Amino acid sequence: MWKQPLQVVKANVSSNPRTWIVIGLSVAGIVIVAETQRRRRRSRAQIMLREPFLEPRFDLLPFPQPPPPAARQPLASLTFAISDIFDVKGYVTGFGSPDWAGTHEAATKTALVVTALLKNGATCVGKTVMDELNFGITGENVHYGTPVNPQLQSHIPGGSSSGSAVAVAAGLVDFALGIDTTGCVRIPASFCGVIGFRPSHGAVSMIGVSPNSQSLDTVGIFTRDPSILHHVGHVLLQLKSVETKRPRCLIFADDLFQLSKVPTEKTVQVVTKAIEHLSGYQPPKHMNFSQYVASNVPSLKGFREESVKHQNEIFTLKALSSVMLLLQRCEFKTNHEEWVKSAKPRLGPDASDRVRAAIDSTHENMKTLYKVRTEMRAALQSLLKDDGILVIPTVADPPLKLNTKKRQSSEFNDRTLALSSIASMSGCCQVTIPVGKHKESPISISFIAFHSVDKFLLDTVLDMYSSIQEKVSIASHSSPSPDTNDNLDVSELLKEKGNAAFKGKQWNKAVKYYTEAIKLNMMSATYYCNRAAAYLELGCFQQAEEDCSKAISLDKKNVKAYMRRGTARESLLCYKDAAQDFKHALVLEPQNKVANLAEKRLRELMS
Repeated sequence: MWKQPLQVVKANVSSNPRTWIVIGLSVAGIVIVAETQRRRRRSRAQIMLREPFLEPRFDLLPFPQPPPPAARQPLASLTFAISDIFDVKGYVTGFGSPDWAGTHEAATKTALVVTALLKNGATCVGKTVMDELNFGITGENVHYGTPVNPQLQSHIPGGSSSGSAVAVAAGLVDFALGIDTTGCVRIPASFCGVIGFRPSHGAVSMIGVSPNSQSLDTVGIFTRDPSILHHVGHVLLQLKSVETKRPRCLIFADDLFQLSKVPTEKTVQVVTKAIEHLSGYQPPKHMNFSQYVASNVPSLKGFREESVKHQNEIFTLKALSSVMLLLQRCEFKTNHEEWVKSAKPRLGPDASDRVRAAIDSTHENMKTLYKVRTEMRAALQSLLKDDGILVIPTVADPPLKLNTKKRQSSEFNDRTLALSSIASMSGCCQVTIPVGKHKESPISISFIAFHSVDKFLLDTVLDMYSSIQEKVSIASHSSPSPDTNDNLDVSELLKEKGNAAFKGKQWNKAVKYYTEAIKLNMMSATYYCNRAAAYLELGCFQQAEEDCSKAISLDKKNVKAYMRRGTARESLLCYKDAAQDFKHALVLEPQNKVANLAEKRLRELMS
C-alpha cells in the first residue's frame, strides 16, 4: 500500500532538487527540537540540583599555593558552600531573610573561617538557603524555597542549615559550613544522611558570622567523607597534628534510645559490633543519662513542669531544651530587638512566632539560665573526662513531611530538641554519623565528647567510620530469626512465674519469663500487656509501647494495654498519641479515674 506514495516522492525528488533541501531542513529541524528538549531537561535537572544555592552564585578561589617542594595544601581541590549567615566581602549577608538583606550593606570583610579554608586550598562555590534568622529546625523557607532533601524529596531537609546539608548530600560540594545553635547542623545532617559536626562552643571563630544566640552558636561542618571532616576540622580548630593516644570508652545512653523509634539492632548494636575488633576501646558502658542530668544539674528543677514531676527523668531533658530556647530568645532579643522593631520584617509563620516570643521575653531569670549551662558542662566533664564518648540517637523521629501542620510538629520539636539540647547547653562537641535507613528514612547516631577534646572526637570518627558502615551493611541484609509457637500449658506456667516476679519487683526477671511465654504463644494479648507493665517499671518505654500495640492488635478491648501504651507514649513525649490512648480507655471504661486524669493532664500539656 506504500508503493505508490513512495514512487511519487522519488519522482518529485528526481525532477525537483529543491525537495532535497526541504527534506534536509526538516531533518535538521527535528534534530534541533530534540536537542532543545534535551537541554531543557538537563537545565531543569541542574536547577533542581542548584536549588540549595542562593543567587547570585560566585566562586571564591583559594589563595595561591606554595611552590614545590612545599607540601600541598590540606584542602587543595576541595569545594565547599556556606550558609547565608557568613560574611563574604562585597556581598550582602542575607541571614535567611529578604528584609534583613534589604536593610544591611554588603560585607566589608570575609568571615575568618571562610578565609581560613581558602588559605588552605579550598574553593567556595556559593551561599546556601537557611531558615530565617537562624530560627527553626525544619529547613523550610517561605521566601527562598525549601531545599530538596535528596534522601526523601517529599520530606523536610532539617534546619536551619538546610541548604548546606542538601548541597553535600546531593554531591554538589565536598563539604559545607552551617551554624549550629539548637541542633541546626546535627538535625539536617541526620535527615539528609551525611556527617555533621558541631565543634566545642567557642573553639571556632565566629567573627564575620551573624549571631543568633552567642551562648549557643557554633560553626558546624557537613561532609560525606570522614577524612575530609578530619582535614577541615584540623584547619578550623587549629589543632596540633600530634596528640597522645588514649583508650576510648563508649557510654550508651539507653534511656535516650528509648525515645527513638529505630530498633537498637540498627543503632546500639551496630556501634557495639563495630568496636569489637578495633584496638584502643574499653568495654562499652550503659547508663540512664536523663537520671544523671536530673541528679547533677540541680538548677533544672525550677524548670520542670509541675504537672509531670512524678514522671520519668526524660522530662528532665525537656526542661533542659526549654532552658535552651529561653536562653536563645533572650540573647536574640539583645542582639536584634532594635532591628526587628524598626524593620518590621515579613517573616514566615514559624519564624514570626519564634521572633515574637524572643522579643516578648524577659531577662528576669538570665542568671539561672547561665547557671544551668555551667552545671551542665560540669556534669558532662565529670561523666566523660578526656576519654569518654556519649552515644545517643541524633533525632527521635524521621523527618516530617513538607508543610506539616504546626500542631503535628510541636511534639516533633519537643522530642528533637530534648536530644540536641545536650551538646548545645553543655558546649560539648558532637558528631552525627549516618547508619543506613529505617523504613526508607535516613537514621544516625551521635558521639558527644567533652568540651575542647574535638581532636579526640574527630580521630575516633575517622577510626570507627568504615567499621560502622560495614556493620550497617550487614544489619540491613540480615533477617530476624523466626519465632516459635509451642505448648500452651508451658506458656501459662511461664506467665505465672512472670507475675510472681513482677509482684516481687524483679522487673528484669519478669520480662524474661513473659518473653519465654510469648515465644511459645505469640497470640496472647495478656503476655504482651504484662511484659509492657514490666518494661514500664524498667523505663523501657519504646518496648512497652510496642508490646501494648501488639496486645491491642490481638484484643481491641484491652483497657490495660491502652492505659499502659498511653503511659509509655507520654513518657516518650508523644502527647497526642498518648491522649488518644487514654480517650480510648475511657470509651471502654467511662468511669476510669486514672485515664480521665491522664487525658486532662495531656490536654493541658498540648495547649
